[in-house]
Amino acid sequence: MPTITEKLADLIAAYFAEEGREALFLVEIENKGENKVQVFIDSDNGVNFGNCARLSRHLEAQIEENGWLGEKYTLDVSSPGLDRPLKLHRQYVKNIGRELSVEIEGEHKHVKGKLEEVTEAHIVLTYSEKVKLEGRKKKELVEMRQEIPFERIKKALVKITF
Repeated sequence: MPTITEKLADLIAAYFAEEGREALFLVEIENKGENKVQVFIDSDNGVNFGNCARLSRHLEAQIEENGWLGEKYTLDVSSPGLDRPLKLHRQYVKNIGRELSVEIEGEHKHVKGKLEEVTEAHIVLTYSEKVKLEGRKKKELVEMRQEIPFERIKKALVKITF
């Protein structure tokens, strides 16, 4: 028997497949106990309140009709927000040109830089770093480029710049 998360994921996939909603996609469903569910959605063009409200009403109708969460439940539908890590390839593509902080698996450092490129296998960040160049006394600021395979990304956050 499918879990509530699987049922909601199927409903959301069908809802987003309808004409005019192709840019929307499901990021994550969190089941927070017996009667609380959080749904995080995103879009290639950005998520607005209307997107969340319409999906919430659609899901509530199905939850109530089928009695999936009982009479009292909480359903939150929102965009992931900048405090939540990137999870899907589409989120990385959407954020090309933005600053990221990436924690790499097996390393004790974060790489911070501008997301320049996204492929199926990796991302490319560029950043400036002071490096001691051969024949020079002082370190100089050098533009660095780092390729990070998706399987090595432990956590990636979009950094807010003002």
